[in-house]
Amino acid sequence: MTRNLKFATHQQEFFKTLSQRVNQYFQTNGIERTANSEMVIKTVFMFSLYFIPYFIVMSGATANVWALWGLCIVMGFGIAGIGLSVMHDANHGSYSTKPWVNTLLGFSLNVIGGHAFNWRVQHNVLHHTYTNVHDVDEDISPRGVLRMAPSSKWLPMHRYQHMYAWVFYGLMTFVWVLVKDFSRLIKYEKDGLVTRNKSTAVAEWATMLVSKVVYLGYTVALPMVVLPVTWWQVLIGFFTMHYIAGFILAIIFQPAHVIDGTEYPLPDEKGNLENNWAIHQLHTTTNFGHKEKLFSWYVGGLNYQVEHHLFPNICHVHYRKLAAIVEQTAKEFNLPYKTKETFWEALVAHTRQLRILGQKPEGAMSPSLTPALQ
Repeated sequence: MTRNLKFATHQQEFFKTLSQRVNQYFQTNGIERTANSEMVIKTVFMFSLYFIPYFIVMSGATANVWALWGLCIVMGFGIAGIGLSVMHDANHGSYSTKPWVNTLLGFSLNVIGGHAFNWRVQHNVLHHTYTNVHDVDEDISPRGVLRMAPSSKWLPMHRYQHMYAWVFYGLMTFVWVLVKDFSRLIKYEKDGLVTRNKSTAVAEWATMLVSKVVYLGYTVALPMVVLPVTWWQVLIGFFTMHYIAGFILAIIFQPAHVIDGTEYPLPDEKGNLENNWAIHQLHTTTNFGHKEKLFSWYVGGLNYQVEHHLFPNICHVHYRKLAAIVEQTAKEFNLPYKTKETFWEALVAHTRQLRILGQKPEGAMSPSLTPALQ
């Protein structure tokens, strides 16, 4: 389907002007678009947040199950931190000018249970290109229990998704590690996305399977052998770690695109989208919490989603400075620059959107009645 979608070719002046201003910012200040010392310190911190608790657990320093459980919670924050602040930039190629550095740090996703190639296809190729386009952007694809886009199938349970979604958000990385990576790679191979992204099915299956075995080996099998706890206590710790990580990641990413006021552009019958790529991003993306500095630091600047979607090849440590340039340029061209004052405001607006999407669309038939009417 992505082969048939085409962005408009008019309205190019906005992004041309914006790019010139952003380039001028870096030239005037004599700084690189990639990571700086702040980013290096953050990288060390995020890896420490994950691996130090792990080594404390494995060292046998404590046999108290509550203390061990608490360390698993900290590791969950570490997984989310690595995903938000390190792996994300690296897999966008924005961490370093050296490709091998980006590849190495991007592979940190495999170290914490995922598969970097799958993530790059889903996030970089599908989500960043076709943001909020139904059946292409997998971030809003139908998920059964959750309805994230107006064009998705409606089910009666969706009436309550604004209440129960928060429970399912915590399952995100757990499902990704154990199920989704496998189904995604099968799908990407079938759709030709593996070869189109300069890899082979053999290479990706081999890399993914080996890294999964290693990951589950050091997070599940080894603790069961070494620690003086039961097997089910190890599994609870593993699940807790991923539940914390999944919940954090979901509540950061979802309000950026599934929020009241956002748009879900649909192509016409020929596959043409209304706007060019850059303006499409402005209509489908929302910022939040610009004044919340500690929060912004932890989430890898991903509360500056507009800047990130327009310039994914720029390291997130620069987004705060670029925001004023982007906002001013958007206003000059009479284009939207969507932002919520606080993170809490964004979560409330996301809840409202979930509730709106959970309402039965006009003309929609109840699934239980559909077969009888066909």
